[in-house]
Amino acid sequence: MDKKQIGVLAIVGASIMWAIEPIFAKLAYSNASVVQTSAFRAIFVTIVALIYTLTTNGRNIKITKKEFSVIFYIAVVGTLIADLLFYIALTKIPVLNAVLIGHLQPIFIIFIGYFILRNEKHSKYDYIGIFVMIIGALFVTTQTLENLLVLRIGTIGDLLVIGATVSWATTGVIARKYLKTMNCGIITFYRFLIAAIFFSIYLIFKSEFQFGSVNQIIIGVIVGVGYILYYEGLKRVKAAQAGALELSTPFFAAILGFLVLGEIVTPMQIIGILILCIGVYLLSKKE
Repeated sequence: MDKKQIGVLAIVGASIMWAIEPIFAKLAYSNASVVQTSAFRAIFVTIVALIYTLTTNGRNIKITKKEFSVIFYIAVVGTLIADLLFYIALTKIPVLNAVLIGHLQPIFIIFIGYFILRNEKHSKYDYIGIFVMIIGALFVTTQTLENLLVLRIGTIGDLLVIGATVSWATTGVIARKYLKTMNCGIITFYRFLIAAIFFSIYLIFKSEFQFGSVNQIIIGVIVGVGYILYYEGLKRVKAAQAGALELSTPFFAAILGFLVLGEIVTPMQIIGILILCIGVYLLSKKE
């Protein structure tokens, strides 16, 4: 198996992990709160990231003060805020909606990056791709033709995921600008360690720091392995190819949401998935 094939399998593996994550999150809510689930998720992602870092980075996990300040921002905005918004949204909307809206992140990265990453230029395909992806998102969030015609767009849950997606986009741009050469395991380790500390302090203060179910462990392992697979895949395939392969996540999410949670996918949402695929293809076309 050559380098590219391994990279493709790694990205697809990461996509499967991210499709499974919200399924187990919803299952965990049966005997744990959103914050409890988020806390134990962060704890076990930290453990997985630490193991990965110690085996790939020569057991060196030291970072500078400047790097810590950047990672602290990523931890607060990307995990404490964005991930928590996403997990709250999962209590209100289907898995497919959450996953697909989350995949609009490239749109916000381009907009935010325009002001921060001045050296990165965008082609007409980028802007066409953004427009197409927005259309796809409308199809997914409205769910039916009747809702689309009267512009009954989305719910509070959809808005929460959009907030999470914008927050993730800012952390992606910041990481790209300041942490481009840092080992991905170190970033993941400190990001979730900081979040785990904050979540744990809050739960201890509220006397709610208690383990709910094995689903919380599974979520942490899934997310940790997903990050590792994704970053290992990025080392072996082009970013555009990785973006295209990531589109398998909504398909896996739709299938698993139906099989495990009984969530129905409407024809409009299927069309929305296909439109989203076209949008991401256009975004990656210049490469």
